[in-house]
Amino acid sequence: MKYGKATMLYIALLHYPVYNKEGKVVTTAIANMDIHDIARLSKTYGLSGFYVINPISAQLTLAQDIIDHWREGYGATYNKFRKEAFELISLKVCLDEVTKEIETLSGIAPKTIVTSANFNEGCLTFTSLRKMLKSNNLPYLLIFGTGSGIADEVIQKADYRLEAIKGNGDYNHLAVRSAVAIILDRVVKN
Repeated sequence: MKYGKATMLYIALLHYPVYNKEGKVVTTAIANMDIHDIARLSKTYGLSGFYVINPISAQLTLAQDIIDHWREGYGATYNKFRKEAFELISLKVCLDEVTKEIETLSGIAPKTIVTSANFNEGCLTFTSLRKMLKSNNLPYLLIFGTGSGIADEVIQKADYRLEAIKGNGDYNHLAVRSAVAIILDRVVKN
């Protein structure tokens, strides 16, 4: 089955450094549903890779066990579509490992783009990002935060801030996998 042309777009699900609801920098737990849903989104939209970033070894071990089940275990024969999606996942301890790997793979350091429900001004629009992805062959890393958002130290280092998803009212608290789906549909879809 053909899924479409791969782009030079990678995504990262950042579990550290992120904020908790009290505004403290924390490490959040890896969620099984996020791994499944974001891997499937990454495959559907033809991304080059999906990184899960967490510095806690027990969390990475848990995530690797889930991934192995769908890549090599019973899950690989039970659901071949899930296996294909899970081939895109890489686990990393920190964001620097991700950018270095993408640079090694592509020969160019990726342009980093951070997301937040709170970005308002001076942001890259979905339309502008879609045009950038189509008009050049640069690697881009779109970073999604868990918890209550990406820590300022990561935001300050990013090349771009992507505009926030706006609904029909003031409520703006999407699950990260929902935000990934909406954003990918807006920036990757032909």
